[in-house]
Parts: sequence; structure tokens; C-alpha cells
Amino acid sequence: MTTTAPSPGDNQPSAMFFWPTPDRPMVDRGEGIYLWDRDGKRYIDACSGPQTANIGHGNKRVREAMMEQAEKVSYAFRSHFLNEPAERLAREITAQAPDGLDQVFFGSGGSEAVEACIKLARQYAIATGQATRYKVISRLPSYHGTTLGALSLTGDPAGFSMFAPMMVNHPKIPAPFCRYRPAGQAEDEAALAYANALETEIINQGVETVLAFIMEPIGGAATAALTAPDIYYSRVREVCDQYGVLLIFDEVMSGAGRSGKYLSAEHWDVTPDLVALAKGLASGYVPLGACLTSSHIVGTVDDAGGFMHGHTYSASPIACAVGRAVLAEHLEHDLIGNAARMGTVLKGRLEGLLDEFEFIGEIRGRGLLLGFDIIADRETGRALPPELDAYAHLSQEAYDRGLIIYSRRTLGGARGDNFLVSPPLIVTEDQIDEIMELLVDALRAFAPTARAAINAS
Repeated sequence: MTTTAPSPGDNQPSAMFFWPTPDRPMVDRGEGIYLWDRDGKRYIDACSGPQTANIGHGNKRVREAMMEQAEKVSYAFRSHFLNEPAERLAREITAQAPDGLDQVFFGSGGSEAVEACIKLARQYAIATGQATRYKVISRLPSYHGTTLGALSLTGDPAGFSMFAPMMVNHPKIPAPFCRYRPAGQAEDEAALAYANALETEIINQGVETVLAFIMEPIGGAATAALTAPDIYYSRVREVCDQYGVLLIFDEVMSGAGRSGKYLSAEHWDVTPDLVALAKGLASGYVPLGACLTSSHIVGTVDDAGGFMHGHTYSASPIACAVGRAVLAEHLEHDLIGNAARMGTVLKGRLEGLLDEFEFIGEIRGRGLLLGFDIIADRETGRALPPELDAYAHLSQEAYDRGLIIYSRRTLGGARGDNFLVSPPLIVTEDQIDEIMELLVDALRAFAPTARAAINAS
């Protein structure tokens, strides 16, 4: 039976598919970090949608920029015209990015950004006489998108096995869950072991066949803000350089200021060869994504005939005008700095939960991309029974109280139940108090169920 939701203003079923949560109320309006449904109930958007609404809801500057651009030209195809908003936004983004990332290709979202990165990487390999390189190593678990190309890199075979016959089976290495390391192993030692797994996999696959390694520098949907010790990042860069493998950072969630830096790569002084950006780039006001890379890679591909790739809405004038307004909000109001400051406050408050709730494994992340898992054993990382549906149970307890947090289970629950607490970058300390009060209430309501499951296991 098709899952449907009520249409606005009548009692007829929706003509839209697929509504995973048909019982959700109709949203009415948004302002700042808050959303209201049609019945007037207020919700705190404590995850910015799917880590998207960086500047919050109802921003006046964005509305005005959208209207101003629409009065001039709302659409012009990329192969027919240059357009000023796209040219300006590209320059403004590269001015924020680390040195060397000075070229931008615009698309409509995160999956498209990842596709652009891997297709550009492949064309660069061909242009440099390395046509045997086509394999893209990623991590398990990980999340890189839902198009078939991006999905083939996503490390969640239990969730997407039905599509496996349609995709290239790209190789995977373990994600660096250094918190749950063997007894007696130091954290940096664990981090190096995870990073060295990349070298081992490159050699096992055949160096001449490996094109790139793609990773989320701060984990997203699959790992709830998983962050490795510093030594991991420099070692990964070293391995890629040693074997001529391109390094791709998927910063669809962690980029555009959310981590307290414009790109989270800046936390480790590691510059990748390509970066996928989306979500906070336009803060959810319009679809917008981007591939960032260097003049060297772009020039090499251009000299070989040009980038064989494109989308109808690539470099959309209206989307890029919105992107400029969003970036202006970040810079004028120091939202990247606020993400760092409020991220420190929120992370400290979340870490305070560890004493009361023994089923929380660890608090992780940077800036306002923070997460935690709930598990049966904090030392080993043993998961709660999958049939408990803990990720859905806790997020519903929060939702009932007017708090929206992001929840997801990957690998069929083998890595626990993950949650992201990632409010808009405009959040204040008083609003963090509101978030924590509701989250604690939700955790206390869920606690008896979690403890019963742990005692029974």
C-alpha cells in the first residue's frame, strides 16, 4: 500500500510519494531555529533539517536576494550564458576556502556534488595517462548520497543492498571508531591503524587501479559526527600522495561553516584535492551544491577536451544569488565563529549526559555538527538490539516534546543508533538551554526501555 499524507485543505490522500512519516503534521512557518505546524505547535529545529538550515528559517536577506534576482533573470542555461551571481559566488567561496581550492562547479545538491567530484577525478586520470585508475575507496560505514554513483561509495550495504546489482562495488575500509578500540591501545595508535588500512587497501586493489579516496572529515548521516584523532588526517593525506591517489572530502554536511571553519578540512591543515559542498551552502532556501578543486586539475581536464558533465540547473542564477546572500549572512554576523563558540557550549552540555545515561557511547564532532550513539556497552561499542528501533524511539520522544533531532541507523544496526544535534549556526546559549531541557526529558523517557534491553542482552 502506498504511504500517503493528507493534502493541504482537504481530507484526500496526497498525490505525492513517498512519505516515510505520513503522521507528521503540516508545517506552517519558520523563524530562526523554530518551526510551527498548522495547529500552532512550536518545534526547535535542533538538526537544521538534515544539517542544512545553517542560517535558520525565514531569513529576510535571502528572500530579498531571491526576489531581486528573479526580477532580472531567474534562469539561464550554463552553456548559453555566463551569469553574474554564479561568477561572484564562485569567487566568494574560493576566497573562504584553503589555498589551492580555487575552482568551483555548481550543481543542485550533495549527491550531484559527489558525482561531479568523482567524474572530474576520473577525467583527470585519463587526461594524465592513468586510464587504469577508476576505483574509489570509501569508508564503512559512510554516506555520500543516493544517486547510483554516490550510492556505490556509500558504506551501508544493509540499507542499499537492493541496488547492488546496478552499481560498481567500490572498495571500503573501516571508519575510524577509535573510541571503541582494543584494551591497551592508545587513541593515536588506533587512528594510525585505521589510516594505514587505506594504504593496505590501495596495495590490495592494485595501485594502478585506485583513483581516489573519499571520506567525510566529520561524519554525517552514517556515523553521527564521527571525528578521528588529528594524526589520522595527515596520515591519510600522506598515503594518498605516496600512491598518486586523489583525496576527496565530502563536506556536504560539515562544510560551509558548520564545523566552526568554512571547510572542516581547516581543522587539520589538510587540503584535499576535491571537496563536495551542499546543504548549508544555500541553507535549504534553494537546491545548491558545488565541487571545489584546483586550477591544476581543472586546467588539465580542460586541455584534454573539457569536463564531460553537466546538469540543467548547474550555476542557476537564482540559486547562486541565494548562495551569495547566505554567505553574506555568515560573514556579516560571524556565524562561523558562533558555530565554534556555541559548539563548545553545546558539546560540553552533551558530554554532561554521559554520567546519567550509560547507554550513550560518546559525544563527538566539531562546531555545530555534534552527535552521539546509544549502545549497550560503552567500552566495546556493542549495539542495542536492532529490533528495539532505538533510533526511531528516542527521536520520536524528542519530536513529541517539540524537539527535532536527526536519527539514523546504519549497517542494520551493527554500529548502534546514531543521533545528530546540529542546530542552525544562529543558535544562542539560551536556546541551547531549551534544546538540552527537551533532550534530557526525551532521554529520561527512553531510558527504561534502553536499560531493560541492556539487562536482557
